[in-house]
Amino acid sequence: MQRISVVLLVIMLMALGVASSNAAAAYPDHQIRLIVPYPPAGGNDTTARALAEFMTRRLGQTVIVENRPGANGILAAEFVSRAAPDGYTLFMANVGSHGINPAIYRELRYDAVKDFTPISMVASSPNVLVVPASLGIRDLKGLIAYGRAHPGDLSYGSNGTGSSQQMAGAMFAHAFHLDMLHVPYKGTGPMMTDLLAGRIKMSFINVVPIMPHVRDGKLVPLAIADETRLSLLPQVPAVATLAPGFSAGVWWALVGPARMPADIQNTLNQAARAFTEAPATRDLLARLGATPRGSSPAELQAFIEAEVRKWRKVAQEAKLEPQ
Repeated sequence: MQRISVVLLVIMLMALGVASSNAAAAYPDHQIRLIVPYPPAGGNDTTARALAEFMTRRLGQTVIVENRPGANGILAAEFVSRAAPDGYTLFMANVGSHGINPAIYRELRYDAVKDFTPISMVASSPNVLVVPASLGIRDLKGLIAYGRAHPGDLSYGSNGTGSSQQMAGAMFAHAFHLDMLHVPYKGTGPMMTDLLAGRIKMSFINVVPIMPHVRDGKLVPLAIADETRLSLLPQVPAVATLAPGFSAGVWWALVGPARMPADIQNTLNQAARAFTEAPATRDLLARLGATPRGSSPAELQAFIEAEVRKWRKVAQEAKLEPQ
């Protein structure tokens, strides 16, 4: 009797193992949500929608984009960090949510490093340092000289406190020992209006919205906020030519809640990397002034940790008070 019980127990355990294996192999078996921390349109949202469409075809289940804007991405990041780690709630992380926010907010209710499962890097896009043509400055050395000759007068605009533009300006000021004035705006539109009118002296902006104004001679691109040049502006040098290591662009990555099973993480990583390697993705991102950047989960984890360290150092050097 005891031997029969043991045999039955073994059979039951084997059946459970098969069931678990089949359940894991079945992922995904229903709709997946990809949370975007910004309103529709813009680089993060456009890239996320293209990724969702690609993953829908690749995984055989619908991937929908859900926009949850507000508070520099904090609301969306908090929501995802508390979701079940089952692969059905994903997040389009970015330099704000997983780099800058930990540096400038005193009491975040999520940990950018510990509360998420890294899946894959998706894309990156450098900001471009531009000045109005009316300023009369045509190169980076000229701008630095102007800033040193006019302390406190070199104003730079951003699309809000805690934005990548603000932090790029803070990094620039520290790198070249300049006394600069930060002017925050409620969005890129009003900032661009004042920049074109010469009411502010400079800004770091994505390449796409500046290109029409560069072509008509109203804005002058002085440097790429990265360590390499940009294909859309091949003649414009990188800030790193004068400040080695200077990099202050934007990036997007796919993450999920912490403790996601490794097999699901791997399935999503393969889909995301296939997206970054697709010719159609390269063409789409080129129109956004971005470059596809696939990665392993371990590479993304190391990158996010480095970003948090970098922006905390920038905030400390700029003496930015935590909010």
